[in-house]
Amino acid sequence: HRGRLNVPLVAVHPLPAYARLSAEGFAILSPDDDAPVLRIGLLNMMADAALEATERQILRLLALGAPHMPIALHPFSLPEIPRNDAGIAHVNRWYPTFDDIRTAGLDALFVTGANVPDPDLNRLSFRDAMLEALDWAHNELPSVLYSCLATHAVLGFRYGEPRRALADKCWGVFPHRVVDPTHPLVSGLSANPVVPHSRWNDVGKDQFERAGLKILMTAADGGVHLATSADGRREIYWQGHPEYDPVSLLKEYKREVDRFIAGELDDHPDAPFGIVDGVGADILAEHRGAVVFAMAHHRPPPPFPEEQTTVHLGDAWRSDTVTMMGNWLASLRDGVSDKGS
Repeated sequence: HRGRLNVPLVAVHPLPAYARLSAEGFAILSPDDDAPVLRIGLLNMMADAALEATERQILRLLALGAPHMPIALHPFSLPEIPRNDAGIAHVNRWYPTFDDIRTAGLDALFVTGANVPDPDLNRLSFRDAMLEALDWAHNELPSVLYSCLATHAVLGFRYGEPRRALADKCWGVFPHRVVDPTHPLVSGLSANPVVPHSRWNDVGKDQFERAGLKILMTAADGGVHLATSADGRREIYWQGHPEYDPVSLLKEYKREVDRFIAGELDDHPDAPFGIVDGVGADILAEHRGAVVFAMAHHRPPPPFPEEQTTVHLGDAWRSDTVTMMGNWLASLRDGVSDKGS
């Protein structure tokens, strides 16, 4: 990143993430009631293990993409989301409540995904609370960016296009093409962008089209990654996870391997597609063979080679994601400037 040349983040809510980002060279400011800022909400529905990582990922993208206006992140979650004690403590200590957010107002909202393999979101324990938040954002905010499960929820509940279970988990880093390169949101993207994905379910191109949404980016197999509302601006839909760090999918893979070792999975999972170079792929394949052999012979499995593999990860999607985030933020800045003039 650009070190301390990046647009500063305003720590309205003193998340632990700011200390980490400051150490990385990002500029962090204390709140100033008189200074203009973009107020970006973060509805964080991610699992406990990914709560803080998601905060850091979004904050980095906001800082790197921000168009010459400081950014204030306002994170919140929903008490109905099942969490362990550490997750509950983190949310209760550092996050304002949904009611606080509604009262204060936002210039835009980013809604994360959540790890929910069940295709039927009607069985989701926090369904009603999530829909209340999504309806509020749709009706009250200038712009909303939905990611993964949030995209599926809007397509299913607002447009009557429920997601479909995939035969196998879609996870890895996949090539894409920009359908409409003239759209401001994808201005400046590379000719062959790649995007990380991690999901058990899918909303198809036909469903986006029936919902009247504007498709901007598709995967090589025709699946949709990026779409917008019909006006091309107010609501943005991601099926992938371009906000991910290079290590995110590797950590997800490690958790799935641990589930296999614990007997929760019948078969050893396949590694996510395209996350490592050839040497990294060999390391993961060797570890897989050793784990399968150890389990078959009732021996302790070898430790996961996270440190050895990390140096072989790629981040080919990072520049394009920063560009796209910057395009979105620029449109928000223009809207804030128009209101102030």
